[in-house]
Amino acid sequence: MSVEPYASARRVFLIVDNGSAHRGQRSIDRLQGAWPNLIVVHTPIHASWLNQAEIYFSVVQRKVLQPNDFDDLGVLEERLLAFGRHYERIAEPFEWKFTRRDLDRLLDRLDPADEERGRRAA
Repeated sequence: MSVEPYASARRVFLIVDNGSAHRGQRSIDRLQGAWPNLIVVHTPIHASWLNQAEIYFSVVQRKVLQPNDFDDLGVLEERLLAFGRHYERIAEPFEWKFTRRDLDRLLDRLDPADEERGRRAA
């Protein structure tokens, strides 16, 4: 937050899950107290599908760790590393459906005083 472009940005959105390190109003107060231009947005509590790390580990759990039949930790380590290499080869970008116009509408709802910005961008 202390480097550009964040330091001089009017608003910076930080999207976080509800992990214990940044859950609740105290976390929001602490972060926004340190950086007044920061807006903390928590993902919904039961929306792990929004968290890409959780999605990856869910795939690992289903594809690699089930059934849990490893002879030792070395076998587990090799299977995890092999899957990571495989996943890097097959991963493809997804087509994001949330457009710039969708973002402008959302920002206008969050900050009605900023509607003019949305009209200028359209």
